[in-house]
Amino acid sequence: MLALTRRRGETIIIGDDIIITVLSVTGDTVKIGIDAPRHIPVNRQEVYLQIQEQNKKAAETSPADIFTLSEFMVRKNK
Repeated sequence: MLALTRRRGETIIIGDDIIITVLSVTGDTVKIGIDAPRHIPVNRQEVYLQIQEQNKKAAETSPADIFTLSEFMVRKNK
């Protein structure tokens, strides 16, 4: 992990197209702004972990799901 010290208004640049700016510091809370291309997702860690868990659940299949799909395909082909 790279640890940097920045003051309000100072920036960090990642690669050629991601800019992180320190907007304010109040007590032990830091507000940052992130300027990144739209194709790069930017999430808080807790949101990212929820998305990963939902994706994992969505990718799971159960025997009931397979049975339902096979029944649908049989009906569709009649």
